[in-house]
Amino acid sequence: MKDWDKYLAIVGILVVLLVVSLSVKADTLVAEFKNPSFSGEGTSAAWLTIDEQQFTRNQDQIQALKNELEDAIREEENSTLNKFIRSLQSRVLSRMAQDITSSLFDETGGSGGEIMIEGNRIVYSNDGESIILIVEAEDGSFTEIVIPIGIFGVCSENCG
Repeated sequence: MKDWDKYLAIVGILVVLLVVSLSVKADTLVAEFKNPSFSGEGTSAAWLTIDEQQFTRNQDQIQALKNELEDAIREEENSTLNKFIRSLQSRVLSRMAQDITSSLFDETGGSGGEIMIEGNRIVYSNDGESIILIVEAEDGSFTEIVIPIGIFGVCSENCG
């Protein structure tokens, strides 16, 4: 290679470097954090999101505990023993109601009586013309039911 070719090669390389260097732009490197707690941008929104997630998680835990408690209560209420007690109680109360009804509507008119059921007092009587039922609650309130006997075709005395 001749000197002239060497100069042309060097000039060509310089031209290429000059063209390439003009198109290159440099800027300073800036480190930015994606986490808003470090950068400060959108921090309140991030904190609100975290707070909402914690609140939702706590509510889910509370609901799960409530569901477990309700399931335990339901399971206890549906135990064989509790079913038996409810059935027995229902039959005893039904029999008591049947006996009271029989004594009120018998041929002699029944004298009446009084019973206590779970703190409630029930007074019943047959005066020959009507049957009077008074149900008195624990708080002192009462309900009075008057049933005329003649409409049922039952008389406590000779109805003629």
